[in-house]
Amino acid sequence: MTALRAGLVGLGAMGRNHARVLSALDGVELAGVVDPAGRPEIAPHGPPLLGSLDELLALGIDYAVVACPTALHEEVGLRLAEAGVAALIEKPLADSVAAAERLATAFESRGLVAGVGHIERYNPALQSLRARLEAGELGEVFQVVTRRQGPFPHRIADVGVVKDLATHDIDLTTWVTGQDYVSISAHTVARSGRPHEDMVAAVGRLADDSMVSHLVNWLSPLKERTTVVTGERGCCVADTLTADLTFYANGEFGTQWEALRTFVGVSQGDMIRYAIPKPEPLLTEHERFRDAVRAGTGAAVGPAGDIVTLRQGLRTVQVSAAVLESAKVGGTVSLQDGEVLGAG
Repeated sequence: MTALRAGLVGLGAMGRNHARVLSALDGVELAGVVDPAGRPEIAPHGPPLLGSLDELLALGIDYAVVACPTALHEEVGLRLAEAGVAALIEKPLADSVAAAERLATAFESRGLVAGVGHIERYNPALQSLRARLEAGELGEVFQVVTRRQGPFPHRIADVGVVKDLATHDIDLTTWVTGQDYVSISAHTVARSGRPHEDMVAAVGRLADDSMVSHLVNWLSPLKERTTVVTGERGCCVADTLTADLTFYANGEFGTQWEALRTFVGVSQGDMIRYAIPKPEPLLTEHERFRDAVRAGTGAAVGPAGDIVTLRQGLRTVQVSAAVLESAKVGGTVSLQDGEVLGAG
């Protein structure tokens, strides 16, 4: 089978990781790299570093990975769509809802495969969690709680913590539950002296009436990436730093010790830490996108599930915009059919 020719736009921290994976990806040749920020050349043994996107397109690439700053996603993505080139665009899809909509329309109207790099979907712990929720192992889902905090990532300069980090949690929540957001209420603060927010606390409701809570910041020396899903049969805790998934079951027997029973709301049962395969999420993401390009579709392929479509990426941008709007107006923002209805 002829190797797909891939291009890379952007050589920041994430771009360099994409270059590493693409350089060794079966069935793919990394044909060239262009960096809008003009970063230093990549290793001598790597693909050629080109001066412009036009030069990259002239190589006849089959698809491109867009890992430049978010503010440039629309410009680069639209140019790729016009050239008939498939694209994997890093999250968030764009820096505004309108730009994300234009990107989705541009690729859809040309029948091109396009995806968004929401890498957490390919974390083994969340892959296993989603499969178990689909199988009904937790029963009815009551609540999803995520905590994503750690030191400031110096790779980020153009967006705040909502668009950079909270978009991970927004996307993974809708993906693992299969439910859309219907409302969100949030509070943000800026403590680092930068023009963007660096901490957010948000509470929301999904279409099935389950509740969500997100705590996200880059002000903490503690690095934490945790998703807790609570349901009628217990709760699952996914640690995406270690790719571990642990299940805490509701016990079948009540607590006999009266003093303890006073403090235990539900009966405590078995705790299971699942043994799951742990491939690198970025590699899995690239494998799934490669397969989608070969098939000419974004439909489900392989055990990792489907790629993150631009419409799904657009929805995440819409919810993140609602988070920022809620923090601005100090009220709950409702979402319906992708539109922000207002606050109250």
